[in-house]
Amino acid sequence: LEPTVQWLKDLGLDDAQVAKVIVSNPQVFGYSLENNLKPKIEMLREQGFAADQIVRIVSSFPPLLGLSAKRLVSHMKVLEARDSLTEKSLCTVMRLTDAQFAARFS
Repeated sequence: LEPTVQWLKDLGLDDAQVAKVIVSNPQVFGYSLENNLKPKIEMLREQGFAADQIVRIVSSFPPLLGLSAKRLVSHMKVLEARDSLTEKSLCTVMRLTDAQFAARFS
């Protein structure tokens, strides 16, 4: 448990945000730091999200950490192609089912 909590704090989440992530997505403790969590954060960085934006994304939508990297990348590409990739739009579309996403963006 401790490495995941420390990693979340190292990202910049405060204690309340870490608690929110854990309460709303306890599965986070089962995710690999090296193979799941860190690569997802790197994907967000590569898309130009700043550290404070990443903190807001993770704390406002903790399940993002458990979604597949393929899904995250595909959704970001669609938003980027529409010039609408923001932290708010990303959190909104990642909440959609694949069918809802396809209906909205096809």
